[in-house]
Amino acid sequence: MALLTWLTPSHGIILGLLLVFAIVHSGLAALRPWGENKIGPRPYRVMFAFINIPLAVILIIYFFNHRYDGLVLWQFQRNHGVKALVWLFSAISFLFLYPATFNLLEIAAISKPQVHLYETGILRICRHPQMVGQVIWCITHTLWLGTTFTLVTSLGLVTHHLFAVWHGDYRLEKHYGEAFIDVKKRTSIIPFLAIFDGRQTLKLQEFFKPAYLGILIFIELCWWGHPWLIQVTSQVDW
Repeated sequence: MALLTWLTPSHGIILGLLLVFAIVHSGLAALRPWGENKIGPRPYRVMFAFINIPLAVILIIYFFNHRYDGLVLWQFQRNHGVKALVWLFSAISFLFLYPATFNLLEIAAISKPQVHLYETGILRICRHPQMVGQVIWCITHTLWLGTTFTLVTSLGLVTHHLFAVWHGDYRLEKHYGEAFIDVKKRTSIIPFLAIFDGRQTLKLQEFFKPAYLGILIFIELCWWGHPWLIQVTSQVDW
């Protein structure tokens, strides 16, 4: 038993929090057609946000406060260039993670939320960019922190996003039928695969959008506010 003294309760707690978030997030996504039929697209979007955002905030705070828990598997933080590498790939991960910023008015329920069938921009590179962004984020942060707690958190996040790949395709096929199957044939889950084998063509002009500028500004704010965010979350006794 002494060999497992590093296995703190926080390892199990973060997995439990991730499981609750995954069930709620994916469950409400699956219930979207039924919910929108009952209360309307805008109220359902608002309800979705009001339930999921607090759960996400709890996860972020708990992760920040326990990121160094457990066994230290490696320590690369003092190695030359590692910090710059982590920030570079973290920035790339955000470019994949936040394609939803293209529909800010729908996210805020100002415009009527809809299920879209996109095949442009980052979706030419990968049909599920949020999964790719999450994997990149997890690899870079696990590399930087090097703890078993971070590794467990990353494995949980990646597992959820891999499920979301299947779940997202299932819901889009159910909604769009043959139209989605055609899009599925022209796109790929593995980044750049559909481009490399000729099913898709990369069009750089599609990336010159205000939304991508917004993501770059967000990345800059993360760089500037990261120390402050860690300091603030440390005041929460979780």
